[in-house]
Amino acid sequence: MRDLYSSQIFKIPTESADYPVASGYVVARIDAILSEAIDNGQNRIIINTNLRRGIPMENVNKIAGPFVEAWAGEMFEQIADSPNNGWDLVNVESCRRLDMADVILQFKHRSSMGEMVLANVDVKATAEDFVNSGKSPNITSFERIRNAYVEDPDYIFIILSLKHKVYGERDDETGLFHSVMEIVRHSVYDLKYISEDDISYNPALGTGQIQIKDIHYVSTTHRNTWDFCQMIDRMYISSNKHTVEDWLELAKRNEWVK
Repeated sequence: MRDLYSSQIFKIPTESADYPVASGYVVARIDAILSEAIDNGQNRIIINTNLRRGIPMENVNKIAGPFVEAWAGEMFEQIADSPNNGWDLVNVESCRRLDMADVILQFKHRSSMGEMVLANVDVKATAEDFVNSGKSPNITSFERIRNAYVEDPDYIFIILSLKHKVYGERDDETGLFHSVMEIVRHSVYDLKYISEDDISYNPALGTGQIQIKDIHYVSTTHRNTWDFCQMIDRMYISSNKHTVEDWLELAKRNEWVK
């Protein structure tokens, strides 16, 4: 198995020397934006419903994702629409439902990668009041992220974890139940830097899904693009569903090998 893999002539993705600086810049900017929103009370989503008991709390984690994703997207858009904002955020693009990212952020930051740096952001919502809510989310498919890093070794894929809680009260005049979905905590990670111990591979869907084992407790380590590709290759090959021959078929089809 090892010989068949290691004997290939790989198309090796080589990232820019200052990729770590650009990645750190993006993570710090997003982290600061979220921290300010929470500190300033701009972290609430108001939902009105005529249901007598309000939002069904036992299922709130199932409906929270789209609300939280929309909140994050609009918050970034408001900043980008403000000229000369303090975050150097110049453009925000909402992605389609089946895209890898939920939103693409463009920051003004000069590097060898250009005058701007793009952050592809995948927003993950988890409930503060439910212990295992969104604990081990699917991030993206093995094949898609492997292709993304080969096509662009400087591709920045950010995981934005947003923890929320829901509470509310009834308005006696209108009869509506005012529910508040409040974002209370957040974490920001570059997928490439999440430690191997915190990443898992689920072979169940298609070419398999890259997952985070516990999104609430993640450690990071610096690695380059090629190291990340080799790591997820190992995960794919060592799964109980795929073989190195399956990997080679994928590699030839996607031109990961010459």
